[in-house]
Amino acid sequence: MKQLLLVITFLASLGLSAQDINWISFEEAVNLTQKEGNTKKVFIDVYTDWCGWCKKMDKDTFQNPEVAAYMQANFYMVKFNAEGKEPIEYEGKTFKYVPSGKRGYHELAAALLQGRLSYPTVVFLDKDLKMLSPVPGYQKVQPFMQIAKYFGENIYKEKDWKTYAGVGK
Repeated sequence: MKQLLLVITFLASLGLSAQDINWISFEEAVNLTQKEGNTKKVFIDVYTDWCGWCKKMDKDTFQNPEVAAYMQANFYMVKFNAEGKEPIEYEGKTFKYVPSGKRGYHELAAALLQGRLSYPTVVFLDKDLKMLSPVPGYQKVQPFMQIAKYFGENIYKEKDWKTYAGVGK
């Protein structure tokens, strides 16, 4: 009986922590936003393979059940390698990989990050793929949720960030 209880407890805990984000490509997100009746915004995690803080944010923030559930419900989730080599066509332009120094960068990453190639940086776009804001740096769960809700719940339309976040109080 004790063993059965342990197994049930273990399986239940897996269900609570096993919320995964369905990461899609930028092109898939663009296609989904163009469907009639779309209300979801787009979230882009701009990362590199060598970025330790990117990996930490994946593990600590994006795998958090609350974060994963909220983001999946409100955003199309894009994981974008800032050093990816595949060209991407968007709005009549082809964004390509640009060799530069030891590593290069993807032109779409440079455009999304407004020329500031810093990792990790997450980018929020509205449902029409218009830039809401890039947010540079590693984000812990609670600060990340505050930012995500600011954009996900359209609070940005009514309040500036400082007022919403209580900055300066």
